[in-house]
Amino acid sequence: MPLARHVDGTDTCAGALRRLADRGEADLAAVEPIVREILDAVRAEGDDAVARYQQRFGGHAASPVFLAAYDGAAALAALPACARSALELAASRIRAYHEHQRDVGFRYESEGVCLGSRVAPIARAGVYAPGGKARYPSSVLMSAIPAAVAGVRDVVLATPLAHDATDAPILAAAWLSGVRGVVDAGGAQAIAALAWGTGTVPRVDKIVGPGNVYVACAKRLVSGVVSIDSIAGPSEILVIADDGADPEIVAADLLSQAEHDEAAYPLLACTSAAFADAVDHALEVQLADLPRAAIARASLSANGHAFVARDRARLAAIAEALAVEHVSFQVEDPESMLSEVRCVGAAFLGPLTPEAAGDYLAGPSHVLPTGGAVRFGSPLGVHDFLRRTSLVTYSAEALRAHADAITTLARLEGLEGHARAVELRLDRNGSRPPAHGPKSERVKRP
Repeated sequence: MPLARHVDGTDTCAGALRRLADRGEADLAAVEPIVREILDAVRAEGDDAVARYQQRFGGHAASPVFLAAYDGAAALAALPACARSALELAASRIRAYHEHQRDVGFRYESEGVCLGSRVAPIARAGVYAPGGKARYPSSVLMSAIPAAVAGVRDVVLATPLAHDATDAPILAAAWLSGVRGVVDAGGAQAIAALAWGTGTVPRVDKIVGPGNVYVACAKRLVSGVVSIDSIAGPSEILVIADDGADPEIVAADLLSQAEHDEAAYPLLACTSAAFADAVDHALEVQLADLPRAAIARASLSANGHAFVARDRARLAAIAEALAVEHVSFQVEDPESMLSEVRCVGAAFLGPLTPEAAGDYLAGPSHVLPTGGAVRFGSPLGVHDFLRRTSLVTYSAEALRAHADAITTLARLEGLEGHARAVELRLDRNGSRPPAHGPKSERVKRP
């Protein structure tokens, strides 16, 4: 399964880079009418609409829609010991990493003005975990644990349950993450339930987590009603490799993302055509017995690209232009190259660091911007679940010192009321004569 080949410096290479730079512009217009219908219905009818659309699209009616007692402890205990231990280890490492992101705010005094920032968690967060081709308990851990570390009081999980033993990993991950309740629904109907609340589902302040095009469209449409993390697209990886890299390891990392989804982006930037040939060969060998080979082949065929750069500097430039979610640096001195590539969602440095470690166990959340959004976005973290309040306290002396500058700027903008709000305080405090006529002419407070 050869990757589409692009030689640096050619028009075809430049064109491919331009097209890939626009890969995040997914067309949600085709699904927007049905998504709007679902959102409106759930907002008006609540649980009944959620159940109706869940029956229509998910094959079963959610009843009850919201499970406040989902018995995650029993689900964890029912797992094989190896799975239970792996989930517990992942949860502990994710929690430990995000503890380092705690923000306690600050206060300081400057010329008689006390300033600061108060940091507090949002009250309730909704975590979406998709069903579909695979269930992802890891995404529950990666989304819900940062919220719990931030201090969010209620974390609610929305995921379509199968109501059989396959639910155990998801429910176990929810319990390990501190999830308080489960919305048994997926798709746009689950997003609507979280955004507006229903008779049973509590309304949340923020919705996080990836989903299909219906979920992405619904999140975009409810943004502003609630906060969202991002509009997630297909998974993507860029492997940056020099001729010293192992082509079999490079191929394995590309397949680790290609097997996610037919629309995933497995990308390679390397320094020679011979190395790209070796990776193509390794891909064919490994696809021969890969259980999800059909999905991976479709991904490679649709979105697999190999860019052959003329030197190390161009490798970094190509990576910067692509702005990819996961970037594996399989080059000599990867730290040095990382310093040249600013737009990276998650960086995996060196040949012994598989991207799969970031997906499951390393610690940082694997919920990352896709489609080039790492140009302005960041991995999901504690900061996503915090509100900040600016704190300002003036002393009399500080207000006197700043009054002329404040009133000058206010009048410069034509906002006389702003200026008078300052001067009235100076007058009340005896700091200057009244600016707008004698006190007898003013309206007195009752």
